[in-house]
Amino acid sequence: MDNLMLICFGIFLLALIVLDIVMIISLLKPGDERKQLIVWKASAFTLLVAVFGLVIDIIEAIVKVEAMVINPFIKLSVIAMIYCISLLAFKKKHGD
Repeated sequence: MDNLMLICFGIFLLALIVLDIVMIISLLKPGDERKQLIVWKASAFTLLVAVFGLVIDIIEAIVKVEAMVINPFIKLSVIAMIYCISLLAFKKKHGD
């Protein structure tokens, strides 16, 4: 049972790393105007969600009157997931 959970965690961790790499490659890869528009829209939406998430973390820390503890790996993983999902959605919407 422990080996199965360890394997599942390893696969999940690998998937998150792949999503991070996909995000970086899609941001750096040049393309035509339509592809750039799709990446810009996905990036703007991801930035909006990331900033909103940080604002919620700040409000939560103020309300609970305790120090902010943000795990950067979790934050990066969530941002990568949101970016990849929004990139797929905008690609479908704009026909890529």
